[in-house]
Amino acid sequence: MDHYYLVVLVFLLLLAVFDLFVGVSNDAVNFMNSAVGSRVAPFRVVLCIASLGVLIGSTFSSGMMEIARSGVFNPQMLTFQEIMIVFLAVMIADVLLLDVFNSLGLPTSTTVSIVFELLGGTVAIAIIKLYNQPFTGHEVADFINNKKAMAIVSGILTSVVVAFISGIIVQYITRLIFTFKYEKIYRHFAGALFGGVSITAILYFLVMKGAKGASFMHPEYVTWINTHTMVILLSIFVATTIFFQFLIWAFKTNIFRFIILAGTFALAFSFAGNDLVNFVGVPLAALDSFIVFNSNSLSADVMTMEMLLGPVQMPTFYLLLSGLIMVITLFISKKAKRVIQTEVNLSSSSRGAKEKFGSSVVSRAIVRSSFNFGKVLHQLFPAGFVRFVDKRMVKIKPQKGEIPLPFDHLRASINLVVSSILIASATSLKLPLSTTYVTFMVAMGSSLADGAWDRESAVYRINGVLSVIGGWFLTALCAFTLAGVIVVALFYGQGVAAVILIVLVLFTLIKTNFFSKHKDDTFPPESHKSDKVSICKSVNDSVLTYFDSILMTYRAVTTEFLEEKLKELRKTKNKAVLLHEEIVSKRGEYYRFAYEGGEDKIDLDAKYYYYRVFTNLKEIGYGLRGVAGIAYNHINNNHSVYRGTLQDNLLTITADLEDLRDYLNDYAHAMRHEDELVAERTRKSIKLIDSTQHQMLTRIEKHNLSLRSSELYLSFLQFSRDIVNRFSLIALLQHELNDRCRA
Repeated sequence: MDHYYLVVLVFLLLLAVFDLFVGVSNDAVNFMNSAVGSRVAPFRVVLCIASLGVLIGSTFSSGMMEIARSGVFNPQMLTFQEIMIVFLAVMIADVLLLDVFNSLGLPTSTTVSIVFELLGGTVAIAIIKLYNQPFTGHEVADFINNKKAMAIVSGILTSVVVAFISGIIVQYITRLIFTFKYEKIYRHFAGALFGGVSITAILYFLVMKGAKGASFMHPEYVTWINTHTMVILLSIFVATTIFFQFLIWAFKTNIFRFIILAGTFALAFSFAGNDLVNFVGVPLAALDSFIVFNSNSLSADVMTMEMLLGPVQMPTFYLLLSGLIMVITLFISKKAKRVIQTEVNLSSSSRGAKEKFGSSVVSRAIVRSSFNFGKVLHQLFPAGFVRFVDKRMVKIKPQKGEIPLPFDHLRASINLVVSSILIASATSLKLPLSTTYVTFMVAMGSSLADGAWDRESAVYRINGVLSVIGGWFLTALCAFTLAGVIVVALFYGQGVAAVILIVLVLFTLIKTNFFSKHKDDTFPPESHKSDKVSICKSVNDSVLTYFDSILMTYRAVTTEFLEEKLKELRKTKNKAVLLHEEIVSKRGEYYRFAYEGGEDKIDLDAKYYYYRVFTNLKEIGYGLRGVAGIAYNHINNNHSVYRGTLQDNLLTITADLEDLRDYLNDYAHAMRHEDELVAERTRKSIKLIDSTQHQMLTRIEKHNLSLRSSELYLSFLQFSRDIVNRFSLIALLQHELNDRCRA
């Protein structure tokens, strides 16, 4: 039996590596979104600074490890056998749950997940132990460390409100002081003072408050720091303020860049110090438990685990190794970028872009109520004060050719400084605060105070925030339930259940992280020029790509429909939906082109051609997703498909469309004008479709077609006709655009 627990321990340590991978993939948003959104430095530079913060901060998390050992449950109530089952169930549930949220691109709380998994696992094992005994239910509470668990849960929930309000207040006051044209104001001591306060606050809460939890910090060092706190803080403030003012006067340096990069380091430091316990606390507690059990003569179902109540000081080696794994994850995880993009989009000030979330009744009601409340406030405050505030909150229009930042350097600084202070404060008190909740709500509060959610985006952003917060509650429920179910399976299924769950975890992680077909957006967003040459190249590249994608998808729809391949047809239908959304997003670039303005006539003409080309592509994409959906429903409802001549005619038309694509592509890039030849080739395709339609209508009785089958066949033909007409128009527009650019 000892060998069984050794295998369980090895797998727990392996799960710790997996948990570090999926956990950091989700939590990277907490400390990188501000630097990424403000584009203060290249993405690789931000990664390096964040990695350094994670690596150093991991050594400060030793004091937090007690949370996984006795912060949620009373270990003296559990035997070694039971506690190993709970630990294994918690880690399996944690890895699976976080990987799901990463795949959806939603930030969730690793702290909430681990706390509620420990609660769910402990409750499940308590019920199993008490099942054959007369109990009323309150005995289960004896297994829970009620005081500490309630402090953790209440602290997490309170942090949501505190972080949101702090983000609103600090951002609003700071914006009133600096305005959006902060470059002029911060040169006259205001910027240096802001920088001095920010850096001093960061260092105070990270080093001086967090020093007690460091694995290498001796008690005499902590005593000296506590004794000389005010002198150290005053020295740091004066030194940094003078240094920043010198940089501003001598080199006209934007000191917000220093603050953002320092804040990124600080937040990554805080994250590692606070959240490392979420990933490795349970496996390391299992390792200590196994060492004690192995040196004891008691059996696994008799030996209780009081030893977990004692203080713990984790070896620095374990902490640094965990930090190194998290650093590697930051560089290789694609899902981390996806989660970061979600929060950047929700706090962005950009307009006109496609929103990730839709609207809802609740979000619409909140926005409408907010507008009415704003009107009331305007009536309560003096008109002079309202004009003063409005004048200070006027936003700057982006320069010609400049891509608007999701948020400026000032807001990024506030997000980082406020978040790092709140998180480091909780770490110093040994409270496992949710870094996700804090950073997300600070970012949302600062966005609201900064006017980032205007009438064009507010309803979608609020619905996005509600969706993320709803996911947090879902995290707690799923974590509690999943851990409890796995505990039951492991208790009664023993080795067989453990093997099945291990295989499930490995299969899920490998499939979703290495074989996922999810297409990520370019990250960080690339800059696109709007001159005639760039637009012409973009149109030429895009048209050929989308022509190929549309016809490949249409052929797949046709063949899979005729062969009644329901599973494949469902996937193709989803591809058609994604293709249409991609074209719509690409078409939306015309808004940015038009917003910039100021070019010569040929540049303006190029934008107009761009709009017309992508409008036609959009309509084709919409028609394709419609035909794919109808075809899928037809097969899903087990209706009959076409055979004989009708089948052959559909395949013939598809082949003709592919030939037309090649002809039109050659024409679009040709130097000579062949408009009549294009018209003749187009008429040939239309004639083929008309002939097929006539043949079908005259032979409905012969082919025994139902009304439903007839309508579907006509839909195929109508879409084919639409492809011919719009492809031809696109080729003509593309040809004219190329002529104008060459001229």
